[in-house]
Amino acid sequence: MILANSGLWDALEWGWVVLLRNFEMLVLQPLDYPLLARSLQAAIIVGIISGVLGTFVVVRGMAFFGDALAHAILPGVAFMYQRSSGKTDGLFWGGLIAGILSALGIGFLTRHEKIKEDTAIGVVFSAMFALGVAMISRIDNYAGDLSHILFGQILGVSQDDLRLTFIFGLVVLAVVALFYKEFMIISFDPILARTLRLPAEAFRLLLLVLLAITIVVSLQTVGVALMVALLVTPAAAAHLMSRRLLPMMMISAVIGAASSIIGFYVSYHADIATGPAIVLTATLLFLFVFVEQQAKTLANQTLLRLRPTSAD
Repeated sequence: MILANSGLWDALEWGWVVLLRNFEMLVLQPLDYPLLARSLQAAIIVGIISGVLGTFVVVRGMAFFGDALAHAILPGVAFMYQRSSGKTDGLFWGGLIAGILSALGIGFLTRHEKIKEDTAIGVVFSAMFALGVAMISRIDNYAGDLSHILFGQILGVSQDDLRLTFIFGLVVLAVVALFYKEFMIISFDPILARTLRLPAEAFRLLLLVLLAITIVVSLQTVGVALMVALLVTPAAAAHLMSRRLLPMMMISAVIGAASSIIGFYVSYHADIATGPAIVLTATLLFLFVFVEQQAKTLANQTLLRLRPTSAD
C-alpha cells in the first residue's frame, strides 16, 4: 500500500511538472515578445468593448447596421493610407472620421422615418464601400493592403496603437456607463422614452457614434470583414444566458475577452490569422452555449412531463 501510494504521488508530481512546463511553453512563451504582448492586450480590449456594444446591436436588431458601418470606414482608411504613402499611422483617424460621418449620415436619413433604416444602411454602405475599394485599387499592390484592412493585422499593433485602443475603449465604456439607463430605455421601451421626454434621437445617434468608434478600434484586430461577428456572436451567446441587459452585457464582455485570448493563442500555435481565429473561437463558444441551453430546456420539459406520473 505504501509503495502504491508512493508511486501515485510520484506520478502526480511528474504530471504537475509537465503541466507547468507546458503552461510556460504554451501560455507564457508568446508573451516574451513585446509585439505579441501588445497584440494580446489590444485583442482583450477589443473583445470587451465589442461585447458591451454588441449587446445593443443584438437587442436592437442592428446586426446589418454593424456590418454596414464596418465596411463604410473603408474610404477613410484608404484616404489616410494614400496620404501617408503606405504608412499605417493615420489609418485609425481616417477610419474614425469616415465611421462617424457614415453613422450620422444613416441617422440623418432615417430621422423622420421617411426612409426605412435598412434602405438607408444599404445606400450608405454600398456607396462608401465602393468608394473605398475604388480608392484602394489606385494603390500599387493594393491586393495585399486590402487584405490587411479586410481581415486585420494584429501583429502590426504599435505602442501608440495600443494607447489609442485603450483610450477610446475607455471612452466608449465610460459613455455607456454614464448613459446606461437612457440607452436601456430607448432600446426596450420607446414609449416610455417619449413619456419621460428623453432626447431619444440624440441618444440613438450617440449610440451609432459609439458603435463606429468600436469598429474603428477593432480594425487591426479582426479587420472590416469580420468585425460584425465580434459584435454579434458574444452578445448572441450572452442573450441566450440572460434576458436582463446588465448581466447580458457583462457576460458578453467576458465571452468577447475569452474569445480574444483563446483565439490569440490558437493563432500563435496553429500559425493561422488572428482575426479569423478569434471569430471562430467566439462561434464555438456560442455553439457551446446554444447546445447547453437547448439541453437544459429539453431536460426541464422532460421533468415537467414526468412529474405528474411520479405523483400518481
